Amino acid sequence: MGDFDGMAAIVTGGASGIGAATAAVLLERGAKVAVLDLTTDAGPEGAVRIPCDVADTASVEAAVHAAAFELGGIDVVVNNAGIGAGGDVAANDDDEWHRVLDVNVVGMARVARAALPYLRESQHAAIVNTSSVVAVVGVKNRALYSASKGAVAALTLAMAADHVGEGIRVNAVAPGTADTPWVARLLEQSDDPAAMGEALRQRQPMGRLVTADEVAHAI
Repeated sequence: MGDFDGMAAIVTGGASGIGAATAAVLLERGAKVAVLDLTTDAGPEGAVRIPCDVADTASVEAAVHAAAFELGGIDVVVNNAGIGAGGDVAANDDDEWHRVLDVNVVGMARVARAALPYLRESQHAAIVNTSSVVAVVGVKNRALYSASKGAVAALTLAMAADHVGEGIRVNAVAPGTADTPWVARLLEQSDDPAAMGEALRQRQPMGRLVTADEVAHAI
């Protein structure tokens, strides 16, 4: 018996990194899980894989409804899908600001909005949004990304206040730099991957990157 037996969870961005690790933990603990991602050729074994672009309302609504049908409802929403951005406040043009905020912030609103009717029918309803430590700690060359994750933190508090009376809990996790494929790609694109990797590790109070599995257990 697991503590999530009989419960249904959807995880956005669940094909890799933190999302995949979270989906795997939920499966191990007894949940039925649907992974919503741009790609359906990856994700933990045993999860239902459903294509979803969180930047597109029609795609989100179709994916959430399909997940509810496949799983027999929705009890848990893990809003994890997101993209990164580097540079100071002048480094990205308007289009990139709109793109990142659309995925990282509005994408979570789209998913939550589509899932609310199902969550209202659940006795164990919960939403967990993936924010970041950069929401509350200033980090160089992360202006746009930090703005998006700060918005996620604020959105989470507002959603929690709006829906606590309906029995829907809304929380966020705010991990430090995680050892994920996205960070690996970031390192590969740098002039000195080894030096940048060491700098990232030393920036963490515990001297190493957090693992995707550790974040998944927090979620």
